[in-house]
Amino acid sequence: MSAQARYHLGSIVLHWLLALLILGSLAVGLYMTGLPFSPARLKLYNWHKWAGVTILVLSAVRLLWRLTHRPPPAAPMPAWQRRAAHGAHAVLYALFFAVPLAGWAYSSAAGFPVVLFGVLPLPDFVSPDRALSETLKTVHHGLAYALAAVVALHVAAALKHHFIDRDGLLLRMMPARRRVGSTLQPSRP
Repeated sequence: MSAQARYHLGSIVLHWLLALLILGSLAVGLYMTGLPFSPARLKLYNWHKWAGVTILVLSAVRLLWRLTHRPPPAAPMPAWQRRAAHGAHAVLYALFFAVPLAGWAYSSAAGFPVVLFGVLPLPDFVSPDRALSETLKTVHHGLAYALAAVVALHVAAALKHHFIDRDGLLLRMMPARRRVGSTLQPSRP
């Protein structure tokens, strides 16, 4: 695949880093809520909050990157698929911000401040309020499930393009590899 048809290395790194953080955060979120109150549960809640803040920051970086770096030309596909892809990406970007912000607000309303990596206290979004915290908890969970559903749809579409359409779409977001002799070597940016 030509370098012109691929995403820039910065886009690729941000994409896969956010993917790992989001999937990890979703998994930890599901696991930790089923644990009894314990130091282990509190530790996982803190890790989940730290991942959320990191996702929020990286999402802002990714959005700025996307606004300043033109993506490669669109792959050939029917117009409805192109519209669906653009819509799914817009929803993903919105959820990249909405899920961690709702979690941060929920934590603030519940009276548990976010202390990034245990050393940097972040400001509370709202004052402690038990009723509001229950509402924000529901909002955070609902948005997280919505994010999981759109991510699953995104992955399914990418795999469909790769294995059924065989159009190289998935390879555009993979690090380039170059052939040296008879072995594959990572390409240099």
